[in-house]
Amino acid sequence: MSAHPTLPSVDSTFRSNYQRMFDAIQEVITGKPEAITNTIVVLLAQGHLLLEDVPGVGKTMLAKSLARSVNGSVHRIQFTPDLLPSDVTGVSVFSPQDHKFTFHPGPIFANIVIADEINRANAKTQSALLECMEEQQVTVDSITHPLQKPFMVVATQNPIDSEGTFALPEAQRDRFMGRISLGYPDREAEISMLSTHHISEPLDALTPVLELDQLHQMIEQVKQVTVTQRLSSYIVDLGRATREHPYISLGTSPRALVQWVRAAKSHAAINGRDHVLPEDVRAVAPMILSHRLILTRRALSEGVEPLALIQDLVSTTPVG
Repeated sequence: MSAHPTLPSVDSTFRSNYQRMFDAIQEVITGKPEAITNTIVVLLAQGHLLLEDVPGVGKTMLAKSLARSVNGSVHRIQFTPDLLPSDVTGVSVFSPQDHKFTFHPGPIFANIVIADEINRANAKTQSALLECMEEQQVTVDSITHPLQKPFMVVATQNPIDSEGTFALPEAQRDRFMGRISLGYPDREAEISMLSTHHISEPLDALTPVLELDQLHQMIEQVKQVTVTQRLSSYIVDLGRATREHPYISLGTSPRALVQWVRAAKSHAAINGRDHVLPEDVRAVAPMILSHRLILTRRALSEGVEPLALIQDLVSTTPVG
């Protein structure tokens, strides 16, 4: 995080609540401060998060830590090849006594939903999340049921070349505000993990540090962060650059640009500012773009790294 003075609109209570949340999660997830920060950024920006990495690096642990730090409803869905859409959204059941159908909500009805190993479910079940994530509602038998607020999906998945996985379609990936890859912890973090995890599970000791009303207040403060026309133009120019780049076959959608703005506002707020700076836009760019950009065959054959390409785009596109 950048060191900037706290401004009046981002008060000390906001900063204190953010820090308590960060510290609580860091008790469980050691050595990954940037991943924790970006996870909270997405939560406060009212987005959804995709955690993608190899097995065993703490994806589910991070998702559970975030969920436990907030005193709201939490449901975990283990995605499997035989999971049905109705297992996620719910189902209408006919009652012989009342002679009518009664809706039984599925596990998607919660403040934070952990979609564990989402790419182990088939495409039909994955698509059950589309309406939920975009419109925060579920439609079953032509009846619409609103979801809880706030509502966030934190999905984990293994790389698409892992056995028994189904790649998320572009429409599904685009609904995730950000994608984070944890990577392996450094040596010191692994030593610390070995010295504590064999005695007790840190997640068991994690208790909520935020009530739902406090989270609502933080989300409202993020909405009040201002974005100048100059920075809006900068984000649009970055988005257009991804669509015109010779190494990119599919660039960012207008939805992605809207989510980019929201993430930049959240990043500015946790750094104590009531306005977005270019550094906020650049800081969240990797998690906003990494799961959206599809590289050309030429780029893949030349070994172009997506993150290096993103850094090149944000550094070479002028501001205003």
